[in-house]
Amino acid sequence: MCIIFFKFDPRPVSKNAYRLILAANRDEFYHRPSRAADFWGNNNEVLSGLDMEEGKEGGTWLGINTRGKLAALTNYLQPRLDRDARGRGTYGLSNALLETPWRKLCFGKRLFLEAVERGQALPKDALAAQLLDVLNNEEAQLPDPAIEDQGREYVQPILSKYAAVCVRCPDYGTRTNTVILVDADGHVTFTERSMLGTDPSCWETSTHEFRLQS
Repeated sequence: MCIIFFKFDPRPVSKNAYRLILAANRDEFYHRPSRAADFWGNNNEVLSGLDMEEGKEGGTWLGINTRGKLAALTNYLQPRLDRDARGRGTYGLSNALLETPWRKLCFGKRLFLEAVERGQALPKDALAAQLLDVLNNEEAQLPDPAIEDQGREYVQPILSKYAAVCVRCPDYGTRTNTVILVDADGHVTFTERSMLGTDPSCWETSTHEFRLQS
């Protein structure tokens, strides 16, 4: 299902500020094979995890290249184009249009903004750790008619779990947490926390760093 929070400011005034702060969860069936984030492509220019589901190998849910282009996706049960361009600001995206006011999205966005505010004076690893805490919040935000209406029969059986930032069900849920920080100098810090196998109690964390190419 997935959820993404991000703050975008392409020309930060302060040297200590960030062009981009992004925190995202990938929700998926635990048995679906995937690879942890690494560099790939013709010149190792793309950093992302990889879906290894048979017949769909090589796709991804979130990635950034060395020139700063970033792509991310979430499942969307009722597709409709959103043609409104967005500039600098703080946004949230779950399984609807950008900034659709689901309760879990609004709750998570508030936690995200609080972590970003606290992290202004912290080193990058401390900010990343606070954002990972946000991504692992399992408090169900109910009732939420918007989720119930969009999900209908897909969501009803797991509504109490699905209505949280971090989804945790017996065989489906949050499998990957990703935090991407792009500072004022174009230095990228990509932190990924991934479930090991199908056990929600076992995780590993890795960090990749590089500087954006002009």
